[in-house]
Amino acid sequence: MLVALTVAVSVAALVLAAWCGFAAYRDQPTKDWHFIGMAVVTVLAFVQLVIGIVQLARGEDPAEGSVIFVSYLIGAFAAVPAAGFLSLAERTRWGSATVTAGAVVLAVLEVRLYDIWGG
Repeated sequence: MLVALTVAVSVAALVLAAWCGFAAYRDQPTKDWHFIGMAVVTVLAFVQLVIGIVQLARGEDPAEGSVIFVSYLIGAFAAVPAAGFLSLAERTRWGSATVTAGAVVLAVLEVRLYDIWGG
């Protein structure tokens, strides 16, 4: 697994969490700019998903097993889009708080992915 990509996804997720958390603090719903930030984080997570699957296909094995690794990759990819869709349904400050929670979950999943790979 690429450590630099894992760090990039984690940092981007935490920046998104801080940004949306500040919007929730200011009693604002998610705006278009927040969705652009979610798209950037989602693209990074998708790149990580593809690279992880390619590494598995090349024969590299994670330390804790391929099934759990792929499960965490898919969960990491889905965390922010799921929170984004939920924030569309909740057009109050709690929509921003939902995205904040989803981004924090993604950062935690990244740490776990690093551990599963053998870091």
